[in-house]
Amino acid sequence: MTTKILDKSTPQPEHEQRFVRHGLTWQQFKAIQASFEDVPGVRLSYLDGTLELMTIREPHEVVSTILGVLLALYFAEIGINVYGTGSVTLEAEERGASVEPDLSYYVGGTEGKDYPDLAIEVVYTSGNIKKLEKYKRFGVTEVWFWEDEQLFLYRLHEHEYEQIPQSDFFPDLNLALLVRCTLIHLREKNMTQAMTKFINEIRVNN
Repeated sequence: MTTKILDKSTPQPEHEQRFVRHGLTWQQFKAIQASFEDVPGVRLSYLDGTLELMTIREPHEVVSTILGVLLALYFAEIGINVYGTGSVTLEAEERGASVEPDLSYYVGGTEGKDYPDLAIEVVYTSGNIKKLEKYKRFGVTEVWFWEDEQLFLYRLHEHEYEQIPQSDFFPDLNLALLVRCTLIHLREKNMTQAMTKFINEIRVNN
C-alpha cells in the first residue's frame, strides 16, 4: 500500500504525510528501505519493529537548508571545530533502530566517536515512534527539533534526554536569532537577507 501511494507516477500530496507499519523484522525493514532508494522525498526510520515512512516537502527542505547555512556561518565566525555529516543514516540492527536526521555534526573532532554529537531534525508531521529514543540508541549527545517555527533542544544526561534552554556545545549561540533568520528565508524566500542579518548581529554581539 505504501509503495502504491508513493509511486513516482502518482501526483505527490502538497503536505507531508506519514505512514506506519508495526511488527517488522530488521530484515523486512531493510528490504522496504532498499525499495525506496530511488524514490525522492521519502524518509524512513525504524525502532523496535515499527517502521515510520514520511514524505518530505519543500518547506522541510528549505528549513533544513537554511539552518545548515546559518550554523556554518556561526561555526566559521566563532572558530568552532565541527565536522558536518548532513543527513547520514544512523542505524544498527543490534540497537534495533535506524534514523536519518536532517543535519548532524561531530563537535571538536571525530576521534573515539562512532556517531555524531549533534543531530537536528525538522518536524512537520509528528510521528508515533519515540523520536528521542531513536537517537538515544546511538548516544547522540544533543538533539534539536525544529517544530512549529521553534527550536527545541535536548541533552542526553544519565541515559535520558532532558530539555535544555541553550546548547551546551554552543552556549553563546543566539537561538532566537537563529530562528528569526530561518523564518526570514522561509517566509521572504531570501537566503541572502537571512544570512546577512544573522552574521551582522553575531558580529555586533561578539
